[in-house]
Amino acid sequence: MATIPVISGKIEAHLDWDRLVDALAEGHRGPRPLLGDLFLERGADALVSRSAWITGLGIGVKAFTVLPENTGRGLPSVQGAMILFDDTAGRPEAVVDFDVVTKWKTAADSVLGAKLLAREDARRLLIVGAGRVARSLAEAYQAVLGPLEVTVWSRTRASAEALAARIGAHVANDLEEAVAVADIITTATLAHEPVIRGEWLRPGQHLDLIGAFKADMRETDDTALRRGRIFVDSRETTLQHIGELLIPIREGVISPEDVAGDLADLVAGRAGRRTADEITIYKNGGGAHLDLMTARVILDVWQENGRPS
Repeated sequence: MATIPVISGKIEAHLDWDRLVDALAEGHRGPRPLLGDLFLERGADALVSRSAWITGLGIGVKAFTVLPENTGRGLPSVQGAMILFDDTAGRPEAVVDFDVVTKWKTAADSVLGAKLLAREDARRLLIVGAGRVARSLAEAYQAVLGPLEVTVWSRTRASAEALAARIGAHVANDLEEAVAVADIITTATLAHEPVIRGEWLRPGQHLDLIGAFKADMRETDDTALRRGRIFVDSRETTLQHIGELLIPIREGVISPEDVAGDLADLVAGRAGRRTADEITIYKNGGGAHLDLMTARVILDVWQENGRPS
């Protein structure tokens, strides 16, 4: 049996945000993916396995653990692995570094949403959170949308200051005030209760929600969902799985019909921002089809660059 290549984090030196965002857009012009998610929970800990099969792109399986207490052990709170399979023969093609796939997929997903929904004159980006995902957002947003004035807010000021120093950003002292002056707000937290309040939002803003991935997690409140026009990357992986939408749908605050479109609709031009004053809300659910599209780009780049070890 042929050795399955393992693509390490060194491949990042050859990756490009514009190429990946374009690939995600192109992937949503093709066949709808077959998707399957598995969530196992033990208290606050979770095992998540996400699978996707897209005709022409292949099969991807990404499995990862989320153990919040790992931060106190000096370990990453999220760890996992990604396997890419050939579309026609089902042959394993590569094991791709989990952190690389997650980092690039997550940020590119959000940036594609903002590219399609945020106002063209948006120039002020607020990043809420200061973890690993937050670190990639300023880089990705500015690579695709152009120069932005970046501000960081975190519950722990020291972490916000460290991230701001690393990416050349400002530190927000007050979250409400920072939200009020931002054009794009992107949240990358592990919050279970809303951190963004709908009454803080102003007309024309774009709110990009990343962090919530389980049924009991939310980053914004009912007021925001009522005030904004809601979009998702995929209905299949957000409406029935993620508390951000699952909870307000269950409680009758919104209905599934209030979701104005997903990435397939946005890329095709069937949905999008209607007015300059509209508040757009985008839920980045990070489904396995996006992992698959990202891993395929990573494998292509790896092959193009002489298969660096």
